[in-house]
Amino acid sequence: MSANHDGKPFDVAVYGASGYTGRLVAEYLSQRQAADSGISFAMAGRNLDKLAAVREEIGAPADTPLVEADAEDAESLASLCSRSKVVLTTVGPYQLYGSDLVRICAETGTDYVDLCGEPAWMRLMIDAHEATARKSGARILFSCGFDSIPFDLGVLFLQQHARDRFGEPLSDVETVVRKMKGTFSGGTAASLKATMAAAFKDPTILEHLKNPFALAPGFSGAKQPSGSKPMHHDGLGVWLAPFVMAPINTKNVHRTNFLLDAAYGKGFTYREMLMTGPGEKGEAAARALASDTSLMSDDGPKPGEGPTREEREAGHYEALIIGRNDSGKELRISVSGDRDPGYGSTSKMIAEAALTLVHERADAGGGIWTPGAALGEALIDRLTRHAGLSFALVDS
Repeated sequence: MSANHDGKPFDVAVYGASGYTGRLVAEYLSQRQAADSGISFAMAGRNLDKLAAVREEIGAPADTPLVEADAEDAESLASLCSRSKVVLTTVGPYQLYGSDLVRICAETGTDYVDLCGEPAWMRLMIDAHEATARKSGARILFSCGFDSIPFDLGVLFLQQHARDRFGEPLSDVETVVRKMKGTFSGGTAASLKATMAAAFKDPTILEHLKNPFALAPGFSGAKQPSGSKPMHHDGLGVWLAPFVMAPINTKNVHRTNFLLDAAYGKGFTYREMLMTGPGEKGEAAARALASDTSLMSDDGPKPGEGPTREEREAGHYEALIIGRNDSGKELRISVSGDRDPGYGSTSKMIAEAALTLVHERADAGGGIWTPGAALGEALIDRLTRHAGLSFALVDS
């Protein structure tokens, strides 16, 4: 069954539009709407006065609809869903504020996208609501920001080219983040703290965090390579450090493989690392990053805070994704973004994911998906045309 879009006035409702990231999403959609009159969106949140102030500050049209909705008021969330083709939520940590919204979207056939990087909660939602979403036609998409779109879609892009070139997928894939300028979001830090607090109380959460296939229920793949310690990459001649987003990105990549009926192979392995450079300096940087706990500290970024416009626009990132098949043949691609990862690029990615659901993939079936499995090439196309991302083959 496809999503229930009949008679709904809003393509996208940005829930949390008065928050830092939600405001960026609303501003981006307002700019997209100015260039494409076929786009409609609303701004939703707890306080209509704050929403009205943000609407004016970002220069959105004065007739942009405002909707009062509160995570603690299920009736208000149901009303929001009744008017929205896609609910785009930036209200996290999702394990604290998102469960009712996912349930209501699944029950009402309303599409849903978020920025979640909380795998234990995501698994809980899969177990609780996937069957309902399939029946209602709701497409539920987690992790539609820097975690995990560049990596999930990057591996998909690599595997598509591998099948074209070699006639088979690449069984061994690694991502090396080569460049990254910008800050992680306060929401990422808050989600990490909430997850650690929950894991302290519930050991099953810790098991989900450790399991690379936690988001692929019933699937047990090959033993995965470790990315938890500094290492030297002989092929690239550089040192690599553990990448802070790898615990969520790797799980989403494996879920995409699971949802696509093991299109990457049942023996597929995947790892992500962050490049720190060659020689002793690179090694020292890798070891320092491996022991860095600043994201968990009280001095880390706070929800609702973020960089200036100038800092966002000066940010960027680039990931090199390298794959090999069982014959040893290799293929490389790069994925890059033209804004800081945590805010500027993320706000564009989640907006385009929502628009892709409405305009290109309205016929896709219900369920709890990844961006790669549900949106695939259609989202890659939108991101390259509108959101400053680039997906390109790289000469080995």
